Amino acid sequence: MKDIPLVWPAFTHTLVLFGLLLPGLLLAGVWAGRWLLPSRRVVLPLDRARAGGGWWWWVTLSLAESIAPLLLAVAVCVLAGPKRNGPPQDKRSVTNIQFAVDVSPSMTEAFGDGTRYDASMKAIERFLDHRKGDAFGLTFFGGNFVHWTPLTTDPSAIKCAPPLMRPDHLPRAFWGTLIGKALTGCKEELARRALEGDRMIVLVSDGESFDLPGNEADYIQKLTAGGITVFAIIVGGEEPQDEIYTICRQTGGEAFRADDPAALPAVFRKIDALKQAKITPTIAETVDYYEPFALAGAVLLLAGTLALYGLRYTPW
Repeated sequence: MKDIPLVWPAFTHTLVLFGLLLPGLLLAGVWAGRWLLPSRRVVLPLDRARAGGGWWWWVTLSLAESIAPLLLAVAVCVLAGPKRNGPPQDKRSVTNIQFAVDVSPSMTEAFGDGTRYDASMKAIERFLDHRKGDAFGLTFFGGNFVHWTPLTTDPSAIKCAPPLMRPDHLPRAFWGTLIGKALTGCKEELARRALEGDRMIVLVSDGESFDLPGNEADYIQKLTAGGITVFAIIVGGEEPQDEIYTICRQTGGEAFRADDPAALPAVFRKIDALKQAKITPTIAETVDYYEPFALAGAVLLLAGTLALYGLRYTPW
């Protein structure tokens, strides 16, 4: 059972609390009745019964008669709308992650139990499950690129993509590997659709790109101006080309080599560790605070029910 914090509540409708005057007057009448209403001590003797008396009985019966005014006081407090400060909530800042996946013909080469493309998409799916709360987009590229999934916090469309964009099913327009062109397209997509938060491109490829040499400074300038960090994963055992290393490091990211399918999840875990989600503390909001009043009302109702079995004055 969740512990109920012992804090004094605030009330939404403070004027309703003036209604506590009525149960207060009723309680005063109960406890002053010994002197103001002597008739309360009158009982009808039957069968030679002797009336009980003394302070102990007076206190016990007065407590029993106090239950109804106390229940009324609880009802007034509930109507006043009790509130308290809720626990402080940490807000998770969204990271906008655009995947750029190579679908050139070389991605169909064997890689473990499947192809390089299959292993890459499976690793991305596991990464999506781990980074819940971020926004994800998916771009496929070769000689050209297509933005398959716009940035969204619902990654189900990305998980449905692998059968539809297999490299062996694509036209000649996707032959080749133009990484610079894909990075530019992803940068423009992030500028158009990114939510508030960090921006990141995760590039997955297996080859070198001839549009990078001599142009890396221009790509770095555009990416850093857009506040975009680039991480690159080269699958298949090839060493990332120097320009990819330079672009990644200059934008605050890193380039990795995945020699086998088992290395891909480890690389994504490394990326997750390097680019962790930012947590921003927020001001605690007020929440309803009916728990103690509900508990008090239940206890009083139970006590009142038991008192009806004999703990009451019978002045007749």
